[in-house]
Amino acid sequence: MILIEANHMTNRILWFLMALIAIAGGVFALANPIAASVAATVIAGWMFLLIGIVQVVAGFRAEGTGAKIWNILLGLLAVVLGIMILGEPLKSMVALTTVVAAMFVATGISKIILSFSLQDRGFFWMVLISGIASLVLGLMIFANFPASAVSSLGILLGINLIFDGTSALAMAFTSDAKGAGEA
Repeated sequence: MILIEANHMTNRILWFLMALIAIAGGVFALANPIAASVAATVIAGWMFLLIGIVQVVAGFRAEGTGAKIWNILLGLLAVVLGIMILGEPLKSMVALTTVVAAMFVATGISKIILSFSLQDRGFFWMVLISGIASLVLGLMIFANFPASAVSSLGILLGINLIFDGTSALAMAFTSDAKGAGEA
């Protein structure tokens, strides 16, 4: 029983620390959206590079010629994309912002259409509002483009980190925190 309680307290402390780090990172990103946008772009570049390398290695281990070739080609594409992003982070930031804005517009339209098939459900309004918010965010980014490219990713990263931190903080202070993250 004491071991369970100590584990429970450790989980609460970990959730609390994670919340503080995420919220602090979110505040920093919102205070410095350009730096956060560059950082997000560089991180994306490194992720493409590392994932590409792993995929190439997995491709050489894949069974079947088609699977092997397909995995190696996709892995090489990711490696090249990662190198390009890292080589030109500012130009890549513009490209990533364009993709993010297009994604917001597309998911916003999709959610709005989906919401009308859910009119008899209690969560119809939440899906509709979420769709409208996504659509408006995408259109706002495009309306101020390319100026929005230097700060949009940082602002979105900051908002996401603050929401992640807030949810971690809620988990730290609930009685259910002992089961969170444990299977």
